[in-house]
This record gives sequence, C-alpha cells and structure tokens, in this order.
Amino acid sequence: MKYNVDEWGYYGEFGGAYIPEMMHSNIKLLRDNYLNIINSEDFNKEINSLLRDYAGRPSPLFHAKRLSKHYNTNIYLKREDLNHTGAHKINNTIGQILIARRLGKTRIIAETGAGQHGVATATVCALMGLECVVYMGKLDVERQMPNVLRMKMLGAEVVPVVSGNMTLKDATNEAIRDWINNPNDTYYIIGSVVGPHPYPDLVARLQSVISRELKWQLKEHTGKSDPDYIIACVGGGSNAAGSFYNYLDNEKVNLIAVEAAGKGVKTAETAATIATGSPGIIHGSRTMLIQDEDGQVKEPYSISAGLDYPGIGPLFAALNQSGRVTFESATDEEAMEAAFRLTRLEGIIPALEPAHALAVLDKIRFGLKDVVVITLSGRGDKDMAAYMSYMNRMNNIS
Repeated sequence: MKYNVDEWGYYGEFGGAYIPEMMHSNIKLLRDNYLNIINSEDFNKEINSLLRDYAGRPSPLFHAKRLSKHYNTNIYLKREDLNHTGAHKINNTIGQILIARRLGKTRIIAETGAGQHGVATATVCALMGLECVVYMGKLDVERQMPNVLRMKMLGAEVVPVVSGNMTLKDATNEAIRDWINNPNDTYYIIGSVVGPHPYPDLVARLQSVISRELKWQLKEHTGKSDPDYIIACVGGGSNAAGSFYNYLDNEKVNLIAVEAAGKGVKTAETAATIATGSPGIIHGSRTMLIQDEDGQVKEPYSISAGLDYPGIGPLFAALNQSGRVTFESATDEEAMEAAFRLTRLEGIIPALEPAHALAVLDKIRFGLKDVVVITLSGRGDKDMAAYMSYMNRMNNIS
C-alpha cells in the first residue's frame, strides 16, 4: 500500500518515535510484536467474534434520503454511532486489549477527550477483568459528565487533569507520565492515530474495519464498491483513518477530512491543525501541530471535546502534504447547524465530532449522481447539554 508506514515508523517526513528512555522497552515490545499478533489466526478469530457479537458490527450503512434530497445528491451514513458504547472507538479498544493480554499486561491506562475512548477502554477492561485508569482533562470531565459516570460505573478510575487548558492534550501528557512510572505491568491504549510508532499504524489497522465493510455495503446499495466521496471529521484522526484506509490507493475516491475551526481558523480559538499548524513534535511523533514561533504548543479550542487536540496523526500530515486527502474545516456554529439539520431530517442526533463532517455538505457542490459517504463516528447523547444550550440561545435570538 502506497501510504503505509515505513520500517522506521515514518509516513514520509512525519511519524517516528520520539520517546524518553523509560518508554523505550514498552514501545519496542509493542513494535516487535504487533504485526505478528494482529496477523495471527487466533487473534483474528477472537477479534472478529467480539466485533460481531459484542460490538455489534457490521455497523449499518444508511441511505439518508431526506438529507440527500436537501443537497441534491446521494448521501450515505456509516453508522459507527450504533456500535456498542456509541462510537467507533470500540473497534480499537477491543483490538488493543487483546494485544495487551498477549503481551502479559494486567493494568490498562488511556487518555480521553469527549469520553468515548475512555468509555470504550473501560468497557473492554470490564469485559477482560483488567484494572483501568483513564486520564481526562478537568474541563472535559465537566462538559462530558455522562461519559464520566459511565466509566466509573464500568469500574474505571477517572483522573481529572488540571494542567494546561485541561483537555485532551493534557490528558495525554498525564497518561504518558503514568506509563513511564509503571512500565512493567501497564499497557497504554492510545485512542487515535497519534503517538510514537507503532501506534498510528496499529490504530489505523484496527479501525480499517470501517472501510472494509464500506466496500461490500456500497456494492449492495449502489452496485459499486467505490463512492465518489468519503467525508470524516478529524482531530487525531482515528475514524477518518479507518474510513479512508482501504481507499487510499484508489485515487478516484475523493477523501475529505474536516477539522474543528472553533471560532474560526483566523482566530486564536481553533483546533484546525492543518489550516494553522506547522511541523513539530508532539506526544512522540513528528507531525503538524499548532505552535508559536518558539515551538511551544498553543492551546486549541473547539466546542467538541473530541476534536480540540493541537496536533494530528502523522499519517494525515503526510496525506495532506501529498494532496491525497483534502482538508476542510467547520466552525462551532456550522457544526451545530449541521447537527440540527440531520436530526430534523433523519431523526438521528449525531455527536458534535461528526457534526463537523456534516457541515461540509454546505461547502462543496456535489453532483446529482455522486455517492457521498459520511462517517457518523458517534452519537449525540454525550453532547445534549451543548445542544440544549444552543437551542436556548437560538430561541432567545428569535
């Protein structure tokens, strides 16, 4: 595959493993074993069984007829929101918990922003009977309380992080510190295609089930396995990586990644890394990130707790550089409007993250016969407070 990581963990000039010495043994253990494990017959038998019988895969591909009529094109929604735990994150955590167990690890740590990865990690830890600690920014704890309660109910310890702007970046920092201090029994389940090699490649492979299913589902719906467009939101980038993975080498399929513009890409309150960032190193890999002239990471902003990360996966930094993936951005307001449009037209309440992907429908003119797939990466239960606040504001304006 043209866009695969190389033996050193790089996608072109992006990637690698920039890690402290105390992390080296754990990263090496994973790097030396992950491909053999995920390609083994017993692993695939176990993960396929769990994805089917526990997570509820395959996730449906839904033809959104009223939304399609509104935009004069053919829109299909890949319903990752219908997975167990309510998002695509379960695909990755099931795979990584099986790897952790094969590596002899008994304690699991994770970072989370919107809480969906934290819930998915706590879920598989409960399933496997392993200790679970989830790091979450204090601000995200406050705005994603339903997911915090779910994690605690599942038996996880949720640690509020008070450094930085108390969101996803800071939770990741604390998880890395934990792993450095507990190298022997602990495995770190990273939730996106970020971090040191081999994590970006590992997570992309585990999430590639999304696009693998898309091929045969589209064939059933449309008679062809290739859409004209695939659109997915991107913070770190795991749902987009999974949605694009099996189409990367097919240049006929237009791939669109949508970042969170926050208050606007020309303001200081944004999380649009590709639009505003520059090359640098964050959380163990060289990629694009939002930083100042001195190389200090700027605090990102988005109404979406899952997209306010100051970097992006190194795969996406390379895909942007090569031009294979087109990057768009959507503001808080545009995402909100798109979420309510889907809700009123199709009876589906999306999470705020994929609402950003839906907002692109207003930015691109699609053909009448085009087939457009949007990955609905999560459901909106966790974001009801934000949606109600928006509704109240709109009612007061009117």
